[in-house]
Amino acid sequence: MASLRAVTRGSRLARLQTDLVAELLGVEVEPVVVDTQGDRQTDVPIWELGGRGVFVKEVQAAVLDGRADFAVHSAKDLPSSTPDGLMLASVPQRADARDALVGRRFEALPAGARIGTGSVRRRAQLAWLRPDLTFAGLRGNMDTRLSKANDFAAIVVAAAALDRLGRMSEVAEVLPTGAMVPQVGQGALAVECRADDHDTLAALAAIEHGPSRRAVDAERAWLAEVGGGCDLPVGAHATVDPGGRITLTAVIGTPDGRVMLRDTDAGDDPVELGRRLARHLLDDAGGSSLLEDLR
Repeated sequence: MASLRAVTRGSRLARLQTDLVAELLGVEVEPVVVDTQGDRQTDVPIWELGGRGVFVKEVQAAVLDGRADFAVHSAKDLPSSTPDGLMLASVPQRADARDALVGRRFEALPAGARIGTGSVRRRAQLAWLRPDLTFAGLRGNMDTRLSKANDFAAIVVAAAALDRLGRMSEVAEVLPTGAMVPQVGQGALAVECRADDHDTLAALAAIEHGPSRRAVDAERAWLAEVGGGCDLPVGAHATVDPGGRITLTAVIGTPDGRVMLRDTDAGDDPVELGRRLARHLLDDAGGSSLLEDLR
């Protein structure tokens, strides 16, 4: 395969992520840059735009209509279901899934500290840990958000994004997943192509990292069963041991952090595990009524 076309958002991080996939493929990749709703409306909170999907619909459309051969997404931006005609062809080796604080370490935040984040998941879990914290919205690409860090006691961003941008030196603390459960797919890349494009499917399958795919599949199965996204305070994080067994931890909360349902389960089948843990949190722990009230 001499060359491929990859559709990507125009941010520096998105372009870097596409370059990473191109490097793994070992072929010439021509970037096809598109703007998404999430990129255009940076003054509106993600959850008001509709949550997951606001950074991917235009990207997926470019693959479906033939302008590009494949798309590179941050897996955390993908809705839990794949559109007809597309296939999640590959998940390369995952980077750090954790959230990071820029500005101050968590224990150094003063009483009533103002935290910058556009994520209801992050707000809810931080408020659960520290009810005194206050929050303000933070949108824009990663460079824009980092430029606003001094306006807050701290901002919360994905550690993987800072690492890919070469800006880990600005991190005050990487938050353990025991304190802050990441967003579904955080730290992973998701590469989509047309379901009938067998040559591209084969090329992308060669760069798949099996354990990362199993972890992301478990998290996405959990999200699909819960039916939530960026507009709800939910999160899930899976790890895979050397034997292939998956451990999945998930949370469902209220935006103010007063209620936080959390549990962990383990299994060998990622989809079955994700669905089982979701049903437990929804049916046995009260998550269904909690989400119904939020919606």
